[in-house]
Amino acid sequence: MSQQHSADPAPTSAVATVARHRDWWRDAVIYQVYPRSFADSNGDGMGDLEGVRSRLPYLRDLGVDAVWLSPFYASPQADAGYDVADYRAVDAMFGNLLDADALIRDAHELNLRIIVDLVPNHSSDQHEWFKRALREGPGSALRDRYHFRPGKGENGELPPNDWESIFGGPAWTRVTEPDGSPGEWYLHLFAPEQPDFNWEHPAVGDEFRSILRFWLDMGVDGFRIDVAHGMVKAEGLPDLGDHDQLKLLGNDVMPFFDQDGVHDIYRQWRTILDEYPGERIFVAEAWTPTVERTANYVRPDELHQAFNFQYLGTAWDAAELREVVDRTLEAMAPVGAPATWVLSNHDVTRHATRFANPPGLGTQIRTAGDRELGLRRARAATLLMLALPGSAYVYQGEELGLPDVVDLSDDVRQDPAYFRGAGQDGFRDGCRVPIPWTRGGSSYGFGAGGSWLPQPASWAELSVEAQTGVPGSTLELYRTALGLRRSQPDLGAGESVEWLRAPEGVLAFRRGEFVCVANTGGESVTTPSYGRVLLTSGEIAEADGETKVPSDTTVWWTTA
Repeated sequence: MSQQHSADPAPTSAVATVARHRDWWRDAVIYQVYPRSFADSNGDGMGDLEGVRSRLPYLRDLGVDAVWLSPFYASPQADAGYDVADYRAVDAMFGNLLDADALIRDAHELNLRIIVDLVPNHSSDQHEWFKRALREGPGSALRDRYHFRPGKGENGELPPNDWESIFGGPAWTRVTEPDGSPGEWYLHLFAPEQPDFNWEHPAVGDEFRSILRFWLDMGVDGFRIDVAHGMVKAEGLPDLGDHDQLKLLGNDVMPFFDQDGVHDIYRQWRTILDEYPGERIFVAEAWTPTVERTANYVRPDELHQAFNFQYLGTAWDAAELREVVDRTLEAMAPVGAPATWVLSNHDVTRHATRFANPPGLGTQIRTAGDRELGLRRARAATLLMLALPGSAYVYQGEELGLPDVVDLSDDVRQDPAYFRGAGQDGFRDGCRVPIPWTRGGSSYGFGAGGSWLPQPASWAELSVEAQTGVPGSTLELYRTALGLRRSQPDLGAGESVEWLRAPEGVLAFRRGEFVCVANTGGESVTTPSYGRVLLTSGEIAEADGETKVPSDTTVWWTTA
C-alpha cells in the first residue's frame, strides 16, 4: 500500500533557481492573497500588508514563485477594494506605502515576486476626477473621462441604453446636478459606486501609463488586470436588446466586453513593461466566450498570461477536462503563450465545495455537499492541475483544503452583490472568510481581535498548525507537489501532453519521463505501474506491475 508516497522535497536553493530563470512566468505557481483575509497584524479584525509580510516565509516554504495581491489601494470599499479612489495610495485599513515597499523588498529577499491588482475599467465614485465631474456639473471636461450621457424620454428620465449592471439592475445611474435638478446619467457596469472610465479620452490612457510606472518603480513584478476584457465600449453604446443579459456573459461578445480596441491599450502597456528589467508580467482577468478569444490577449506584443476560466468552470469529469485541456493548449500554441490553470479565486466557490456537489450548479454554490468527497476530489484535481504544462494559480487556503463557508448568516454578509437583490449571486463571502493559522486564538491565528467574517469551529483542525508535518495532510500534499514540480524537469513549462490509453473516466498522460493518471470516475480502476511513484492524492495499491487507483485519486510517476 502507498499513501501520498513522495520523493524527497526539492532543496531550498531550488526556490532561487526558479525565481531567477528566464521566462519564469511560463511555469510559475502564483499564489493569490486576498489581503483582508490573509493575516491581521494589528488586531482590528481585518487583514493588512504587514500581516502578509509576516507570512511571506510560509509562502516561500510552500514553494510558490509569486504572490498576487488583490487590491489594497485607497478605497471606500464599496466592492472590497475594486472601487479605487487613489491608485497611488494604500488604504489605511491595509497600511501605507512604506508597508507596501517593505513587503515588496522582503518578498524579493525570499525570492518571491509580487504581482499587484490593477483596476482600469472603473474607479470609485470617490475618485477626485469623478467628484470634480459631479461638482462642476454639465459641460465639465472631467465628465468626458467617464461615460456621462443625457437620458432618454421626455425629461431624460430613462437610462441612455438598456445595458444591465453585472451586480444587477441598470448599468446607469442618474446624478443630481449642483443646482439640485435631475441631470445626466453615468455608466457603471458594476456597482453605482464604480463609474466606468471612458478609454476614448486620452487623459485616461495617460493616467494609467503613469500608474504603471509608479508601481514598477516601487519594484512590483507585474499586474493582474481586473476586467481586462472591459474598458473599451462599442461605438455609440448600442442597445443590447436582451433583458436577461447576465446569462449572455461569457457566451457572446458584448458591446461593453471583449471589444477589439482593448488590444491597442495592451500593446501600449507592453512597451512600458518591457523597459523594466527582471521580466515583469501582465496577467489578464478576461472573461471571453471562448479560449480562442482569450488567446488574443496573450499575443507576443500584448499580455503574458490570461486566466483560464473555461478550465475553472469544468466539472470533475475526465472527458470534459480532456476537451478543455486540448482546446487550451491548441489555442495558446499559435500565440506562443503559456496555458494557465486555476481552480479557485476570490469570486467563486472554493473547489473543495464545488466538487462536493453535483455537476452543473455553476461556480457559486450555496450547499456544503459531501465534504469528504469534495476534499478528495480537490486534492486529486490539484495534482492534475500542477501536472499540466504552463502556469498554475493557487488561491489562499486551498492548500489547507478549506471548503466554502456556506452557512454565513445574513447579518454578517458583506458581499455588495448580496444586497442588490439581482445580478451575481452575492455569496462570495463564503470563499473570503479569513484563513486559519493556529488551532486556537480569537481567529485561529489570523489576528488578535477576531475576524471580519466568522470562521467555522471546524477550521481549527484545518489550520496551518494542525496540518504542518502531518503525513497525508492537504498542506503537506501541496508542499510536496510544489517541490516535485520544481525538481522534475518534465513538469512546469511546455506546450503539449501525450495522452495515454486509459479506462473510461480516467485521464492519463505523459510528459517526457513523467506520467500523471487521474481517476475522476466513481469506481477504482487498474492501470499499468508506469514507474516509480512520486506522489498520490490518496491511497493506492501496487502489485505485479499494476496499480489500483481508487476513485477521485491522482497519481504521479517517473519513468526515470
